[in-house]
Amino acid sequence: MLKAIQQTADWISQHTTMRPHTAIVLGTGLGRLSEEIEVVDAFPYNEIPNFPVSTVEGHSGRLIFGRLGGKDVMALQGRFHFYEGYDMKQVTFPVRVMHQLGIKNLFVSNAAGGMNPDFEIGDLMLITDHINFMPEHPLHGPNFPTGPRFPDMHEAYDHAFLDMARQIASEKGIRTVEGVYLATQGPTYETPAEYKMYRIFGADAVGMSTVPEVIVARHCGIRVFGISIITDLGVEGKIVEVSHEEVQRAADAVQPLMADIFREMVRRIG
Repeated sequence: MLKAIQQTADWISQHTTMRPHTAIVLGTGLGRLSEEIEVVDAFPYNEIPNFPVSTVEGHSGRLIFGRLGGKDVMALQGRFHFYEGYDMKQVTFPVRVMHQLGIKNLFVSNAAGGMNPDFEIGDLMLITDHINFMPEHPLHGPNFPTGPRFPDMHEAYDHAFLDMARQIASEKGIRTVEGVYLATQGPTYETPAEYKMYRIFGADAVGMSTVPEVIVARHCGIRVFGISIITDLGVEGKIVEVSHEEVQRAADAVQPLMADIFREMVRRIG
């Protein structure tokens, strides 16, 4: 794996002159944020050595280098999921490559089902913490030299980044909520009983991604900020049938607000 990470990082370095310190992962239906980026270089995943290929509708499958908020950034337009049949090493492979390329800050985004009764469809949830309910841990196996065998996770989502996002949202008049994100294997959406159980566990939103990437990023010493777009509700009395297309539409409607927060945060990061 270490050899593959180095090989991929070397290939990318040879194909772009950009050396950003901030990377963004765009989740389901959130690829339009890439339109906010002044693209300098873009590589389809199938052209990058050792890269998995995203198979989910709403995940375009490109690695982008460009400028956002006046700063150089890297963006994954589409991520990889455990439910697609990839193992956790493959799911988190891009984060390992990011670290090798010098990334210091990682912004993650996703579409999620909201279980907090105060949430509404279209809310932007600042992720304050997570619960890992995946069946496989991304650090399982021999320890990578990027971090300790038993990494501390008391601040998985950077507190300074959260404070910055709160300030920006207040300045721009953007409604945000905050909460704990719980990650499941998928690909089924949750049953009413599962929504109820996850809420009892202390989760405010549930999805099928993000947490493995965050764990590996923190193991690499990368600072993390995350936003979930609440695209459906798992609140008793408000649960209705949901489709992937509806999730994409709900996410698409509020992308500009998330883009405002991401753009300004990138601009302010030193």
